[in-house]
Amino acid sequence: MTFDPLTTNATDLMRLLEDGKVNSVQVVLAYLSQIERYEPKLHAFISVVPREQLIDIASARDEERQQGHIRGPLHGIPIVLKDIFMTASELGMGTTAGAWALVGARTDANSPIVQRLLDQGLIILGKTNMTEFAGMKMTMTPPGWSAVGGQTLSPYVGPIVEEETLLGHTSPGGSSTGSAVAVAAGFSPLALGTETIGSIVTPASRAGLYALKPTVGIQDTRGLYTMTDFFDSLGPMAKSAEDVLALTEILLCNPFHVHKEGLGIWDGLAVGFLDPTEWKMAEEICRQHVGTAEQMKHKYEQAIFRLKASNRAIKYPISLAGVSELTAHGKEAIMPIAYWEFKNICIPRFLDAFDECRVRNLADIVEFNKENKDKCLPSPYTGQDDLIKALDNTDDGPYIERLKSGLRAVGQRILDEAFDGHGSLCIHAAAAGYPIATVPLGQLRYNGRPFGLCMVAKARNEEVLLRFMHAWSGTHPGPSDFSKPLLKSGADIGAPVKTRIGHDK
Repeated sequence: MTFDPLTTNATDLMRLLEDGKVNSVQVVLAYLSQIERYEPKLHAFISVVPREQLIDIASARDEERQQGHIRGPLHGIPIVLKDIFMTASELGMGTTAGAWALVGARTDANSPIVQRLLDQGLIILGKTNMTEFAGMKMTMTPPGWSAVGGQTLSPYVGPIVEEETLLGHTSPGGSSTGSAVAVAAGFSPLALGTETIGSIVTPASRAGLYALKPTVGIQDTRGLYTMTDFFDSLGPMAKSAEDVLALTEILLCNPFHVHKEGLGIWDGLAVGFLDPTEWKMAEEICRQHVGTAEQMKHKYEQAIFRLKASNRAIKYPISLAGVSELTAHGKEAIMPIAYWEFKNICIPRFLDAFDECRVRNLADIVEFNKENKDKCLPSPYTGQDDLIKALDNTDDGPYIERLKSGLRAVGQRILDEAFDGHGSLCIHAAAAGYPIATVPLGQLRYNGRPFGLCMVAKARNEEVLLRFMHAWSGTHPGPSDFSKPLLKSGADIGAPVKTRIGHDK
């Protein structure tokens, strides 16, 4: 094989394609081989495009390349999509959001984002597993579990331990887990996920990837399942900063011309780092083990020291108001906004986009789950309390608008005050609608799970985050430097262990 799908990134593949050392058919076959070997144990996919159909698509991209017709900078490169991106049935995939109620739903149209990827010459391999309805089903649903796809597992860790906490060290973390695992396991060089609060950056961080959630509201989300319009955004995951840049340029229709003059230069970048002893997850969310917290803190401070030693504009530690202050007019706002928008905007819009679908509203979904408990509500995931809470929500539109305007103002004020002296966090970023990204930082000695560094910028400042990612990649280890013993050794990854963990919000 000309390349190793486990470590090769999209930028490397493009060079191989341009030099004629490999073609897109060979690339697709290499990824399909990796999928066939490990997917039965990792459960990263809900659907994979039929093999012969993929070969036909790749052959067409190869023929275009031979004729000098290059659609875009990622022409002939594979990508996988979280199973919330609506695709025309002729592409060989459904769109389920992990729910049995949507299995078999059909449409003749691609979402605008999907169509843009196809127009740019990318090859969609399949749809990835996710937390069902991105977590808007059952409060105790494990991140990365859906009734359709089962439980996605980390290629670094394997089975989730019994009695694991919400984001314990064996959890792959976040509703876009299937997308992150697919890239980390060598099933695809690129993936798209979506994030409400942490659903891109958490699984990407735990898979040793680079990833970006762009500013809320700047992309076309028609034909996508989103939990909310207020918090949600879609974004790329990849093994390199260059890959994230290339895919972000396509998503945002922005060439970021500055990168041609040296996007990775630190000049003008000022970075503030929070105190990890103050900003850490509670034990009930992520149970620490001997040495885990200490190792992550050491790697974090080691990175800060290296940046300071290179005369970078670094401030550490900085302060930031806590999550408890993210309220609107003194009222809790995050979940009321999520329940209302899910019920009144997002689910109706998503279901209406199908040409054929056996459920037409939220009430139908709840009833379908009750009537098909064996598939939709299997033990131990027998509840759908969040769906019911959303269905029963009686808040009126003007009240929710007041909550949204209040929360957005508070989130932006808190972050903007920190930016004056620098700062960040993913719940704050969601409240403010600001872009957030992650880069690889290290790998736990405890079980080999990667962990990363998250950073936030002001609205529409994706370029700042991309610059930081490129600068970071030149001085810090990346995914290709991480050990993947479960895959490289061919060890038995095993089946998922039943868990008792929390919600993906």
